[in-house]
Amino acid sequence: MTSPTLKIIEDIAEIPAADWNALTGDDPFLSHAYLYALQASGSATEQIGWCAQILTLWQEQKLVGAMPLYLKMNSFGEFVFDFAWADAYHRHGLRYYPKLVCAVPFTPVTGARLLAETFELRALLLHRALQLAKDLGVSSLHCLFLNEANTHETQAQGMMLRQDVQFHWRNAGYCHFDDFLAALSRDKRKRIKQERRKIQEAGIQIECVTGDIATPEQWKFFASCYAHSREIHNSPPALNEDFFMRVGATMPANTLLVIATRDGKPIASALNFYTQDVLYGRSWGAFEFHSGLHFETCYYQAIEFCIARGIKTFEGGAQGEHKLARGFLPTITQSAHWLARPEFSHAVEEFLQREEGAVAQYVDELNERSPFKQHA
Repeated sequence: MTSPTLKIIEDIAEIPAADWNALTGDDPFLSHAYLYALQASGSATEQIGWCAQILTLWQEQKLVGAMPLYLKMNSFGEFVFDFAWADAYHRHGLRYYPKLVCAVPFTPVTGARLLAETFELRALLLHRALQLAKDLGVSSLHCLFLNEANTHETQAQGMMLRQDVQFHWRNAGYCHFDDFLAALSRDKRKRIKQERRKIQEAGIQIECVTGDIATPEQWKFFASCYAHSREIHNSPPALNEDFFMRVGATMPANTLLVIATRDGKPIASALNFYTQDVLYGRSWGAFEFHSGLHFETCYYQAIEFCIARGIKTFEGGAQGEHKLARGFLPTITQSAHWLARPEFSHAVEEFLQREEGAVAQYVDELNERSPFKQHA
């Protein structure tokens, strides 16, 4: 059999959806529909700083490997922060941008990044990506939020690993939300009950709307909540209404809107994606402040949804130590990095070794503060 042919594709629409999805499994964020929505809506395009350079391997007419790769002119929307590295380059009169990033834009969710069935094809994809970085003369290649297999495979080809922490909720076979509460320590259980009671006393109703029944008006409302939240926090451009309308229309089996109303008027909304095994908390926004509204809309309703459907894990998204008190536990995430200039690579490698120790100590400290009852 001849060696696969490499093609760099700038428009995912050129790849048949069925061929692409055959490589990605049930990961909603790697699906053709999700990546196309990012592109077609203008949320992740060259104008925003995400210039698609999708690496694909073809065996004659069959797609056998792929890598969601982007040429980046900034570090926004990645959730693995390398701004200090860019600043160090700048202080030495060097350009950090452009760089190559293998990631799902604006999506801090662990998953496969080297999309191929065999180890040999995944190794070839990564080798070609590293070669492309050298050929383009970019500063670096970054593979973000890697699953365990891809973590080992990137390390085997000399990339440096970086760790971070997210907070995930695990379903211990709960039948009801009260079963989950019963597993918590007394003070944590009391706090959650108080937060939920405040929402009821404020006259706020919460509705969970799966994508198969969500209306365009509900998606538009969520998009307005998201935009309002980014505006009040002065956040850089990210996902837009067109993106949300597209995923609402094309991914109904994977989306869940949580909508809060008061006096018959919607005031807040959160967006989750889910599969049979995992629910992913993604974004939220509110037009009114109410104590506990964020926790109810973003966490407690999603936990109830997981319990009702037997979903094993709820990934709460990037950062957020406040999630610990609400039943989420620390989980290590991995990314891999290659820098072209040896002097910077050595410095970053030393930094990452120190950072790894700090992350391990942080996780130990978090586990000592576990929200669950301690059993002798």
